[in-house]
Amino acid sequence: MRKSAVLCLSASRPTPRKEWTMKIMVLGGGVIGVTTAYYLAEAGHEVTVVDRQKGPALETSFANAGEISPGYASPWAGPGIPLKAIKWLLMKHGPLVVRPAFDPHMWTWLVKMLRNCTAERYAINKSRMVPLAEYSRDTLKALREATGISYDERTQGTLQLFRTQKQLDGTSGDVEVLKKYGVPYEILDQDGCIAAEPGLASVREKFVGGLRLPHDETGDCKMFTDKLAELCVARGVTFEYDMTIWRVLRSRNRVANLSTSKGFKAADAYVMAMGSYSAGFMRRMKRPIPVYPVKGYSITVPIKDAALAPVSTVMDETYKVAITRLGDRIRVGGTAEISGFDLRLHESRRRTLEHSVGDLFPGAGAMREATFWCGLRPMTPDGPPLIGRTELSNLYLNTGHGTLGWTMACGSAKVLADIISSRVPDIDVRALAQERYLK
Repeated sequence: MRKSAVLCLSASRPTPRKEWTMKIMVLGGGVIGVTTAYYLAEAGHEVTVVDRQKGPALETSFANAGEISPGYASPWAGPGIPLKAIKWLLMKHGPLVVRPAFDPHMWTWLVKMLRNCTAERYAINKSRMVPLAEYSRDTLKALREATGISYDERTQGTLQLFRTQKQLDGTSGDVEVLKKYGVPYEILDQDGCIAAEPGLASVREKFVGGLRLPHDETGDCKMFTDKLAELCVARGVTFEYDMTIWRVLRSRNRVANLSTSKGFKAADAYVMAMGSYSAGFMRRMKRPIPVYPVKGYSITVPIKDAALAPVSTVMDETYKVAITRLGDRIRVGGTAEISGFDLRLHESRRRTLEHSVGDLFPGAGAMREATFWCGLRPMTPDGPPLIGRTELSNLYLNTGHGTLGWTMACGSAKVLADIISSRVPDIDVRALAQERYLK
């Protein structure tokens, strides 16, 4: 067992000494903010969560793809991506959409991402992401065992499905990375894929094989966040909903207080966990971070025939679509749309999701009853999230997780709670701090 797993599953640490207890305000009530609040409360702090919505997980955490996939914790920026991007933009059901706008932050972010599309940078960035993702899965497992929390979870792995032999042959690089980090995997032929996902039996001619990661998990992120918020309340955490933060006010090298729709709010320390919206606040404090929204879409389809539905997650490699079983529903998520903070639902994206799930699992779901959703993933140009202290002495970051917020939530939160509590985290996350953009 890895060191992180041993540490995660060990008994809870003692409550910090009284002089370490602080009043901490977490800005953002999505899965990142709520998990952060939980572990800060477990560490003995007085915690308040602030969010503009009427409850937890009503934005990016609401209807994501449902994957907890440490094995797929990889930066989007990698060798060959610029050429692939051109191909994707020309595809009818391509996974990438760019809607150009007069937005200097969009273009600056894109240029920085392109600079990370080298083999050397990809290796560095992935080495920063996989340990955190693996640690986070172990932390979630420990939380589940300690609290009994349930969220339509399954622990039956992820199957990356390849429609062409070229895709299957191209897995050698991914396999080498999995070997390097000790991530269990299986290369499967058609029969092996059907054994893992019996619902694929009727379409075996549409794929040639797959790469399965048996230790990956799935679950409803919204359901998890709602229940964890209840556990937070039981531990003394306060939630302030329907509260819009207008400004984060500085005094010298500290955050002094918040100007909100419900007056001024002050604390000893603050955690910025507002996803894509973190960047605007940080710019106004003259501490910019390169986090930019990349919109993703999903449909949630009621299951019509359980025997034909997926049992876990199937990744359709051609369209970059994740098809996940969540209880009596199928969640289908995908698309990387670079269009700023635009939350319009484009029907062409819905058709792509319907095409993928209908092609691989025909008859499994009641497609006409599906609900359509989109959310803004907070992406950094190099891939890893931003976790840790900022240049302001009482402001901390927990943002920039991109497509891996659900995968990395518990680990990121526990690490940050340790940092704020002056403890040494179980894993080294110094490379995830804001300083990597200040060099």
